[in-house]
Order: sequence, then C-alpha cells, then structure tokens
Amino acid sequence: MLINVFAWIVLGLIAGFIASMLVNKRGEGMVLDIVLGIVGAIVGGWVFHLFGSAGVTGLNVWSVVVAVIGAVLLLFIWHAIRRSGPRPTLP
Repeated sequence: MLINVFAWIVLGLIAGFIASMLVNKRGEGMVLDIVLGIVGAIVGGWVFHLFGSAGVTGLNVWSVVVAVIGAVLLLFIWHAIRRSGPRPTLP
C-alpha cells in the first residue's frame, strides 16, 4: 500500500514536471507538479481508455507517457479557462 502511494507521487512528480516544462517552459513547483501529474495520470488513463488503449499500468515508461499527455491536456484546458475569464478593467 505504501509503495503504491510512493509510486503515484513519483509518477506525478515526473509527469507533472515534464508537462509543465512542455507547456509553460518552467515547473509549477514540486507540490503542484505532483498534483498535476497524478490528476494528469487519471485524465490520461481515461482518455486512453476511450480510445481502446491501456492507461496507467504501474511505475513504467508507458504510464509516464500517459500521465504526461493527461497533464498537458489539463494545462491547456486550465490556461484556456484562465484566458477566457473576466479581465480587470482600468478606471
């Protein structure tokens, strides 16, 4: 059980950092990279499952690829929402 939690944290850190470097050209910080990678792994697994492929299968290269793709999708959506929000107006 503890190994699984540690594996998800490591996978999240690696995937979140790679995704934030691809999209933002900089990391988001260790905690946000971990969260981004873990949520990205869940989203990536869901997307890959929709297309009939395996999602996250453990701590391996395939799982990192799936998690990075999911995290990149999350970052693109996040940035699109932030840009489309209300803009502050000048007085």
